[in-house]
Parts: sequence; structure tokens; C-alpha cells
Amino acid sequence: MKMKIIFSTLLFASVSVSSQPQQLNLTEADKLLSLPLHCVETPYPYKTGVVLASAADLQEPSKLHPVFYGCFDWHSAVHGYWSLVTLLRQFPQMAQAEEAKAILLRNLTAENVAQEAAFFSKDINASFERTYGWAWLLKLSDELQLWQDPMAKQLAANLQPLVDVIVARYQNFLPRLLYPVRVGEHTNTAFGLSFAYDYAVNQQLPELQQLISQRATEYYLQDSNCPIAWEPSGYDFISPCLEEIGLMQRILPAEQFLTWLNRFMPQLAEPDYQLAPGKVSDRTDGKLVHLDGLNFSRAWNLYALANQYPQYAHLRKVADQHMAYSYPNLIGDSYEGGHWLGSFAIHALNSANLAKP
Repeated sequence: MKMKIIFSTLLFASVSVSSQPQQLNLTEADKLLSLPLHCVETPYPYKTGVVLASAADLQEPSKLHPVFYGCFDWHSAVHGYWSLVTLLRQFPQMAQAEEAKAILLRNLTAENVAQEAAFFSKDINASFERTYGWAWLLKLSDELQLWQDPMAKQLAANLQPLVDVIVARYQNFLPRLLYPVRVGEHTNTAFGLSFAYDYAVNQQLPELQQLISQRATEYYLQDSNCPIAWEPSGYDFISPCLEEIGLMQRILPAEQFLTWLNRFMPQLAEPDYQLAPGKVSDRTDGKLVHLDGLNFSRAWNLYALANQYPQYAHLRKVADQHMAYSYPNLIGDSYEGGHWLGSFAIHALNSANLAKP
């Protein structure tokens, strides 16, 4: 496939393989930056989730989504931009930093964002990217607010009208969602609430924070004995059990959370706890490669638990094993994983507190 050949020639042959836990440093950042640099302005192949109201909606992706038209689909484009900003913020000395900045300035304009916001404001698009893409959009905004570069303030201001629409979408949707979605893919409710909760806390939005806390408590507080032995499903890139833990770790006070966790997954407290990484049989298959994403998302939740609670420090080794399985395969000859997995790897590495600029 032509796309795969182009992709492999543009990127580094491999990432570092080591018996030591992987660290995010300048060398790795330079490699990881290649992934979003390649895809955020690559319009095809593209998978649209648009509901057509009329023939007028049959437009080029870049016409419908003038910012987020690359990386195969809307949500991957969003977190592709998040990857650019995150790496630029942490490693401003990267070799291709100026190229990344130019992409941001070229695409993340007030005019382009206004068109993205207008798309979301149509009733027929009310469920578009709900809640996976919504969550990543808020995470992108959060990252722009953290970035101290002079251009970041303007970029954040440009994005804000779309952010406001997404916040309103959350506030409208969550009271109507009577039951959580517990799958291991995009519509997983715990994932969709976790990044949104972080945004509400960081940007001091008490109404959104309270709404998410309330709904998460109603959805999950009474859960027990999560059947992680049933994981993974064949297309999972999110662990329903561990993602729920990540959300409840955010919203519950420590003592209450630990009590809940002991009921929800008591086996995690065992010092010799093991969890096998998800295996990938074919990284050229866009669904089967999801299991690499599962390994990264498992890792970031396990790292977060180990970092906050010393009694769960042994879970760091389990997370390291998941990273060791998938990270060496991150940069290769397949666009099916390359257009999105870099974001998951970056978030997992940062969750490990191993970043060393």
C-alpha cells in the first residue's frame, strides 16, 4: 500500500528498545514528533463519522473540518495536535520544533475553529465524536493553557469557541446518559469523563467538575469484582476495568477510593499481581492494532495508581511490561496504528513520571 511505504520512509526505523523502563527524553521526543507531523495534514485515507442531512454535506474532509481533517479521523487529528503541543511544551529544542509550530499556526486559526464549532452546533451533529473526541479536544485545550510559549495564548484563544461548545455538549448529555458505556473502544464513558474532569479541575469549572463527579458516582460507586479476566476484547484499546479505576481515583477522596478499589479489583493489591499485555497479530489491520493502544492505556492507569499509592507500587512493573510489548513497535510501516498510537504512548510515558527533558 502506497501510504504505508511513504509512512515508513518518513519515519525513524524504530524506537529505543531496552530492558529498562522506557523514558520520554529528547531522543524519543524527536522520534515521536514524526508521527503527528506526518498525519495532521494528511487528508487521506479518512474515515468520516458525519451524518448527511443533504447532498450539501458531501464535502472534502478539509472543508467540513478545516482544523481536524488529517490523521484518518477527527478524534485522531485532535490528539495528533495534542501530541504536537505536549512535545513542544516539554522539549522545545526538538529538531523539528519549528515545523510543528508552523503547522499549529497554519491550521489552528480563529476562522478554522469557527467552522469546526459551527459544525458541532448543528443538532444533527449532536452526537458526533461523543465522548471520545470531546475528551481529547478538552485535553488539547488544557495542554495549550499549560504551554508557556508566546504563541500558545493565541492558539488557546482561537480554540476556545469550540471548547465552549464541547463543554455545553457534556452538560447537556450527561444528565441524559442513564447508564455508563463500558466497552473497550471510543464510547467508553469512564475514558470520556476522565480527561473532561481534568479539564474542569485545571480550568476551574466547578459546575462541570461537580456534574462529572455526580454522574461517575452514580455510574460506578456500587461496582464490585470487575471481570478483568474477560479482557481484552478483540478490538479493545481501553481497559473498561482500569479506565474506571482511573476515573474514580480522580473523583474520590483517598480513603474512600481505596475502600472502593479493594471491592472493585482486590487482586491488584497482591504483590505478585500479573496482567498479560494484549497481543497484536497484525499491525496493518486498523482494528487489531487497537491492542497496542490497550497496552498504553492500561499502563497509564497502572502508573497513576502506583505513583499515588505506595501499596500499589508493584503495579509499575506490570505497566512497564505493557510498555515493553508495544512501544518498540510504535514507529513502523503501518499508518493504521501510526496515525494515533503516538498520543497514547506519550500520555503513558508522562503518567510514569519518567519524562526527562
